[in-house]
Amino acid sequence: MTNVQITVDGTTYEDEVEPRLLLVQYLRDVLGKTGTNIGCDTSNCGACTVHLDGRSVKSCTVLAVQADGATVDTIEGLASTDGAGGDGDATAGWHPLQRAFHTEHGLQCGYCTPGMIMAAADLLRENPDPSEEEVRHGLEGNLCRCTGYVNIVKAVRTAAAELRGEEVGA
Repeated sequence: MTNVQITVDGTTYEDEVEPRLLLVQYLRDVLGKTGTNIGCDTSNCGACTVHLDGRSVKSCTVLAVQADGATVDTIEGLASTDGAGGDGDATAGWHPLQRAFHTEHGLQCGYCTPGMIMAAADLLRENPDPSEEEVRHGLEGNLCRCTGYVNIVKAVRTAAAELRGEEVGA
């Protein structure tokens, strides 16, 4: 067993883990962060994408011991937890990407959605105004078997506009 200290969604955790434990398994099984999905176990699908020290990674390719001392952000940490949205809008406390995936119908079964959103957040951090082609390129490591990607791309571009402070249509 190996001791690790990892800050996840703003909270620091110290645990003893098996050296072979994957970060995705640590997040889900030890911390209960089940928004991070296990999709393929081969790093092909991207359903397990999280941010490790600010960069998107497929958490099925990282050992928990490799994340020792790091900061990990998951889909659960992306939304505001400050109680915003008292006006009856259930999406008001959500991150603009979460809200855009909802309003632009960028999901169907939803299994890939957390990974797509985390990959998109990293893309928008680096490129706040991506073209459709740049969004498609930025998300190419994340697979969706339901949507055909049209509404996912639209959702990312809608969120990008909101994050840039532009008025987003209702």
